[in-house]
Amino acid sequence: MTFNFRTASRGFCSSARAPLSAALAALALVGGTASAQATWEPTAPVELVVPAGTGGGADLMARFIAETVRKHGLMKQPIQVVNRAGQSGGEGLLLMKAERGNPHKLIITLSNLFTAPFGHALPFSWRDLTPVQLLALDQFVLWVPASSPHHTPQDLFTAIRASPAGSVKLGGTGSKQEDQIIAVLLETALATRINYVALRGGGDVAKALAANEVDLTVNNPIEAEALWRAGKVRPLCVFDGARLPYPGKVAGPLGWSDLPTCMSSGVPVQYLMMRGIFTTGGATPAQVAYYQHLLDRLRSLPEWEALMKQGAFKNSPMVGEAFTNWLDRSEHFHKVLMREARLTPGGTAAAASAPVAQPRRPPAP
Repeated sequence: MTFNFRTASRGFCSSARAPLSAALAALALVGGTASAQATWEPTAPVELVVPAGTGGGADLMARFIAETVRKHGLMKQPIQVVNRAGQSGGEGLLLMKAERGNPHKLIITLSNLFTAPFGHALPFSWRDLTPVQLLALDQFVLWVPASSPHHTPQDLFTAIRASPAGSVKLGGTGSKQEDQIIAVLLETALATRINYVALRGGGDVAKALAANEVDLTVNNPIEAEALWRAGKVRPLCVFDGARLPYPGKVAGPLGWSDLPTCMSSGVPVQYLMMRGIFTTGGATPAQVAYYQHLLDRLRSLPEWEALMKQGAFKNSPMVGEAFTNWLDRSEHFHKVLMREARLTPGGTAAAASAPVAQPRRPPAP
């Protein structure tokens, strides 16, 4: 139906014009306020918190974001990356909670957004922050040193089963978070006990493997990609339901798509980790919109596509209600997973004699 303003306005008497004028003025004022909000931008350097150590997947992506924004002049203010790895990343989460209302604080999140509060009984929920954008999902790969005699996942799994319980060392980032979850699931699948060695960050984990200080790791692809190229570590399988979709070669004749799934090798373990951006609680819609637009521009660059291929990420952008619904499902998934793995306060990591009931796969974006 077409609305004719001139026809509709004929019946207005002069006495109604004053209220109408006041209403129009109010609308103009609201419109002006909305316009001012829409043009919000940072007026000070923006701190990007990494709730993990240096050299890990979150740290590498955060530094990529800061450098790429600077290189292309996407923001007038600089982005400063700071690492807050204490309490398995809980230090960074609690810092962000305390900065409520400060739009010059961002955090790049991983699954310790859920595991740190559950594992360490922290007074924190992801709802204490304001979701901005899910960027990607990160894979986990089973790695061994280049000197390892095991060249297939089946060979490694057979050797682990035949080794004395607890003699095989798996290096991982922190305690009671993603790497240890996978270690517990591996223990259950292989019906044995694995010696989990907690290290500060993904970079330290990859270096420990290359130095033969641990027997295997479950690093994210980007954390060990350079060491694979250098011939110091070797990937055996990926903890996903399908092979990685990147056919380009990384080391010699092999690339990410050449890796079998660990599931196809007899270990029914599947796990992916989020890479997302949040700001502090109480952020305005205009502030969130600014950062969403910034990240959209970043993701349109060829450098982003190259990063996705280098780290074998699942490029999974998501915002708004879809993102918050996904966060709700992911929180429930991790709550069940950590409870069954006995990684919550008062429990100890489940041994092979106490099977872990694995929940369904992580929520799909």
